Amino acid sequence: MTEYASTLRPKQRFTFTEAYVVTVRAIQSLPDFIGYRHRMGGPFIERIMLAVTEVNGCPACAYEHAKMALRTGMDSEEIRQMLSGEYDGAPDVELPALMFAQHYADSRGNPDQVAWAAIEKEYGPDLARGILGAVRAIMWGNVIGIAYSGLQARLAGDPLKGSSTPRDVAMMIFGVLSLPVAMVQAALSNMIRRRLL
Repeated sequence: MTEYASTLRPKQRFTFTEAYVVTVRAIQSLPDFIGYRHRMGGPFIERIMLAVTEVNGCPACAYEHAKMALRTGMDSEEIRQMLSGEYDGAPDVELPALMFAQHYADSRGNPDQVAWAAIEKEYGPDLARGILGAVRAIMWGNVIGIAYSGLQARLAGDPLKGSSTPRDVAMMIFGVLSLPVAMVQAALSNMIRRRLL
């Protein structure tokens, strides 16, 4: 299992402001993700999680979501491909969502409106919101997971490039302490039906 995480190194590091925005957006989209995850199915969700994780390069999330993907029936070769940014094993119907997930992560959570409109057209507005919820959930996981991976690697004597103990600890603490404020902001945004993107 560790082979999935061992090849992945953080490709993106998030500022505290970006981490907060990622947190608010993840909470804002959580009801859609929960509401539509049954329609998406486990393998589809895990492919989205792996696509985002590959872009951000989170070893901790790669490890955990590789395990989850195996439990949903995905095979090892497809998981390796996904963590290399290749989607050969993915069903064609899922490819637009995977490309969007990759674009969302690559744009640091600021995707092009045209890309979002294409996802809504492809999957319909409800399922598209479920897909967006899955993408945003793993983005939040990656923000925290990259900091956790940095600490874990340093303790193992193999520090990750760009990692520092004070920053990684601060990001993890910030991630927990900012949750109540982010929850309030997300709830208010959802109440006034603020545009998702």
